[in-house]
Amino acid sequence: MKKLTILMLLLVASQSFAQIKLEGVVKDSIGNPLELANVIAINQESKILESYAITNDQGRFKLALGKNSTYKVQVSYIGMKTFEETVSTKEADIDKNFILKTDNSLDEITLTYEMPVTISGDTIVYNADSFKNGTERKLEDVLKKLPGVEVNDDGEIEIEGKKVTKVMVDGKDFFDGDSKLATKNIPSNAVDKVQVLKNYSEVGQLSGVTNNQDNIAINIKLKEGKKNFWFGNITAGGGAADDKTLYLAQPKLFYYSPKYSINFIGDLNNIGEIAFTRRDYFNFSGGFRAPSSQSGTNISLGNNDLGFLTLQNNRAKDINTKFTAANFSYSPKQTLDISGFAIFSSSKTELQENRSTQYTDQSLNIPDEDTQNSTTQRSDLGMLKFSAKYKPNTNNQLDYDILGRMSKESQDQNYLSSVIGNITQFEESSPYSINQNLNYYYTLNEKNIFALSAQHLIQDEDPFYNAFIEENTNYDDTGDALGLDDMQVGYDIAQNKRVKSNQLDAKVDYWNVLNQKSNINFTIGTILSNQKFNSEIFQFLDNGSTFNPTPTINNGLDTNDTQYTFSDVYLGAHYQFKTGIFTFTPGISAHAYSAKNTQFGLEYTDNFFRLLPDFNTRIQLKKSEQIIFNYRMQTQFTDVNQLAKGLVLNNYNSIFSGNQELQSALSHNVNLSYFSFNMFNYTNVFANINYNKSIDNIRTTSTFSPGSVVNVSSPFNSDFADESLSVNGRFQRNFGKIRATLNGNFNYSKFNQFINTQRSVNENYSQTYRAGLSTNFKTAPNVELGYRYTVQDNDQGNSRTKFYTNAPSIQFDAYIFKMFTFKTEYSYNKFSNEDRTLNSFEFWDASLSYRKDKDAKFEYEIKATNLLDTKSQNQSTNSNISVSATEYFIQPRFLTFRLRYEL
Repeated sequence: MKKLTILMLLLVASQSFAQIKLEGVVKDSIGNPLELANVIAINQESKILESYAITNDQGRFKLALGKNSTYKVQVSYIGMKTFEETVSTKEADIDKNFILKTDNSLDEITLTYEMPVTISGDTIVYNADSFKNGTERKLEDVLKKLPGVEVNDDGEIEIEGKKVTKVMVDGKDFFDGDSKLATKNIPSNAVDKVQVLKNYSEVGQLSGVTNNQDNIAINIKLKEGKKNFWFGNITAGGGAADDKTLYLAQPKLFYYSPKYSINFIGDLNNIGEIAFTRRDYFNFSGGFRAPSSQSGTNISLGNNDLGFLTLQNNRAKDINTKFTAANFSYSPKQTLDISGFAIFSSSKTELQENRSTQYTDQSLNIPDEDTQNSTTQRSDLGMLKFSAKYKPNTNNQLDYDILGRMSKESQDQNYLSSVIGNITQFEESSPYSINQNLNYYYTLNEKNIFALSAQHLIQDEDPFYNAFIEENTNYDDTGDALGLDDMQVGYDIAQNKRVKSNQLDAKVDYWNVLNQKSNINFTIGTILSNQKFNSEIFQFLDNGSTFNPTPTINNGLDTNDTQYTFSDVYLGAHYQFKTGIFTFTPGISAHAYSAKNTQFGLEYTDNFFRLLPDFNTRIQLKKSEQIIFNYRMQTQFTDVNQLAKGLVLNNYNSIFSGNQELQSALSHNVNLSYFSFNMFNYTNVFANINYNKSIDNIRTTSTFSPGSVVNVSSPFNSDFADESLSVNGRFQRNFGKIRATLNGNFNYSKFNQFINTQRSVNENYSQTYRAGLSTNFKTAPNVELGYRYTVQDNDQGNSRTKFYTNAPSIQFDAYIFKMFTFKTEYSYNKFSNEDRTLNSFEFWDASLSYRKDKDAKFEYEIKATNLLDTKSQNQSTNSNISVSATEYFIQPRFLTFRLRYEL
């Protein structure tokens, strides 16, 4: 790795010494500097665009040119005549200024070459071919090379530190904007332009009156040859690993025309290449946004998913997946757009892990626990969506969406606990939900705009839980507390649970545009929610019958029949005005809240009134530099799961009972962010600070029996404030063909915890720092060096633990003889605590592909995964009562041969 680093630096240095700088200022005819003017240099011998620049706010530009060469320099600016001049370089740097004249005629110089990057207002346009070197195969490979654009470890696109909220292809939504499906599946050879749309508004009528600084969209412009017929690719492959036969089939087909588009993605494999994870499924919004999300009210419907163990880096001991997704859009006439998608994912996953758990306070006689766990997960997930947009004229727009989700999942686990012994757990669930959304926008005139937004959700969840715990004296106290029959071979406990949710969220907005620099917005809205919760704990006996126990704790309650209703009626007002570089948006909302839950013949009601202020400031320092400040006060309400008083089994070592008298929490959130995108010196800087303080927050108190790891927990409103602080930033700069990137993340949280009635103050610190160097040569091989350093520091009362991760990495790709593409990546991970190295592991993947030329239909590839045959990896996790270190087992070395056909 050191030799590769030295080789890369020598290569970059040799390129630098062979270049000189041409720099200067671009002005208009009266001497004013022109910001965002385009300057390009075309080598007259090779006829290739060799260097480009975009002027800064002072009109300055800088080009890197070769010595003793001749260039045609073109300077262009919107509304000005394009200037062209031939420049010959010698051995010394050149200072040269350009003056552009106003364009009053139709004849102008036509640019022979497109700018790699152009900026116009809030839109940045990248010419994809300017950043490709031939090794790219999917959109993700192109995006990673664009300045200011990042693709995170989850395949999501980030710009200015914010996740892209929408991805379009030729102006049509791609699976309602899901960025991961786009980055992993759209072929790179179809991409012509990448348009980044900052401050994006989906409704043109509202673009001038709403704050959209958190909304970033990307539109992929297709090459001309990819329109009006099918394009994409089909990949098939196979291989062997140990005694396992490997297979892979991945069709990716696309059709785009002005009137309609069709996308189809399929994936069938048993080598762990997961196209759509459970996390993707539950994070997939389908384009839905709650109308009252910015009102200051947060109400949760809870989460009754199975307690699935999550995959680490999409790795596991064994993974079999099936995935199918189809997306369409159709415009039968100019005023109507219809679209929809269907997604189905099926997987069977084998997981194995060893975990060491240390509990918060050793003085409480809670033993440390070591567990060995083997898990089988089966998951079938489906989504269907239909959308219609009707816009008869510029003053009216009507949108309707309906999204259905359905799933069938199960998890079978076998534990060996150093404290309790052998445990088997089985969970299954078949939930569904239907979400409908209606929006209507009406512009009365240029001064008055109205909007109606309404969303309705129906959700039904039915998780089943069963655990068999062998006869063990360390569980007898728990069995007695639950009222179980101890005259059996073991404790065979089961639980049925059903949660039904029905929620309506609606609001009406009115904007009055006072002048070009100010407007006022009034909002009236409501959230109405109803939840029903039923659960029952019972025991399977050895003779096949069932037994309904009566616990000796929790007042004998181990069943639930709870109904919870919530309503919020609110009125909000916001005033937006601009002055100089500042845009201020102060606001306030008045809320009338009512929360009521009924259970066991008792009714608890909480009615109150609250004013919630918020404030937003945007400081536009330059066209590509801004500071944004946000403050928001919010009221947080809980869900029915936290209110239900009867005992609920969450896990073999976790029992929960709710609190009927829980009240809302109040939080203050402050956010400050800075962004600068400077094309003069190719520097991209982003920084963000977020602070949250929560008052009367809902915490849990946990009770352990002496010598037991089984806890009974219950929520309560804490008298002590909880605080959290997060700071993250990124610095990126290009030096010729090399790019340097620095990332940093710091997170701090402080909260109060009660275990066996004893209070402890928990403070958790996590720090992650990343550094990277990458090259982007058009013809030479490219290297990316990375280093990640992570510190996880958990201070929990009388117990403190620290874990460190050091992870250097290298990626290399080369396009050889314009026929072979070689890619390889290697990472080393050292996982340690303050005393010693707990584990170190390495991952090395490589691939070699061949195609006759860049336009060839067939490509042949051999790919090796986990070449070093690493068996496991490690990580640390923390909860409110414990800290754990986990060894997680992964798939062995795989070698596959693949054939890809380009349509």
